[in-house]
Amino acid sequence: MHSERFRRAKFTIGQVVRHRVHPFRGVIYDVDPTFSNSEEWLEAIPAEVRPARDQPFYHVFAENEETEYVAYVSEQNLERDISGEPVRHPQVEAMFRRAEDGSYRIRRFFMN
Repeated sequence: MHSERFRRAKFTIGQVVRHRVHPFRGVIYDVDPTFSNSEEWLEAIPAEVRPARDQPFYHVFAENEETEYVAYVSEQNLERDISGEPVRHPQVEAMFRRAEDGSYRIRRFFMN
């Protein structure tokens, strides 16, 4: 068995990120060590830009100029958001509190 099967995730829960290609940003609320969505979801992405499945994938409370939604994004397509702007997604405030550095911390009642 390959000892490096799972890479350490580059981003953490509560971190604000932005997509490298598409105009959206958001707060990470969960991390999968490798792809864990449906085959249909993956196959819907054009082959030339389809992400590798053996990397972390992030569940993100996302927003763009028009709306808020939930996104599932490969690590290769994310980068740190350094704008310092709060994320307006309605689920963010219920799950997180905003820290002084602009990141988000899970509220105690969400912790196991």
